[in-house]
Amino acid sequence: MTKVQIDDNSKDRTSLKKHKIMIVDDHPIMREGIARRISSESDMMVCFEAESAQEALQLIEKQDLDLVLLDISLEASSGLDVLKDLRTRFPELHTLILSMHEESLYAERALRAGARGYIMKGASPETLIQAIRQVLAGEIYLSESMTKTALARIGNGKHSPYTIEDLSDRELEVFQLIGRGFGTREIATALHLSVKTIASHRENMKLKLNLKSSSALVQHAIHWAQTNQMI
Repeated sequence: MTKVQIDDNSKDRTSLKKHKIMIVDDHPIMREGIARRISSESDMMVCFEAESAQEALQLIEKQDLDLVLLDISLEASSGLDVLKDLRTRFPELHTLILSMHEESLYAERALRAGARGYIMKGASPETLIQAIRQVLAGEIYLSESMTKTALARIGNGKHSPYTIEDLSDRELEVFQLIGRGFGTREIATALHLSVKTIASHRENMKLKLNLKSSSALVQHAIHWAQTNQMI
């Protein structure tokens, strides 16, 4: 369900330009809390909320927005796919990822997909506002630690051996579903791909992660999912 957040401020503040922001997150309580904090700022307001990628895209087509605050883990949608769609259809629109997932795994992927920044849901409200302002100003936002990591990767070149970070976006999706107990056919159905394609992804992941068997891949995926509290 979509909510319209109209911020009727006093007359002495009507001359201020307010940046229009949309929150896309499938947790209503999370959306409400974030919207309240953002709209308390004098120069920004949450105009719309959406709980799905489809709903968000429909609204964006009709509205003049400055920034989308997007959860990368939407139910029935890959946040990375949503990012790529936004970059293609609305190239001027700024997108900031707000996620529960570690930056080390998703931040660079999100930037490659079109995001202008990545912030963890555990960050302070003040840090969130700082990130939004930075992205609205046309800059990239990453935490200090992630910025150092990204610069180190550029300076050192491609690291070896392969790690989870080296999986492609689609391979990572498959890996996560394996970790949640999905079989090959179930993954194919969930991702609208053929069984043959999923089998190929599994073989590629075994090579990249230096795993000798399918059972080793499953065990590794389950352990990783539990460690990273995937949902």
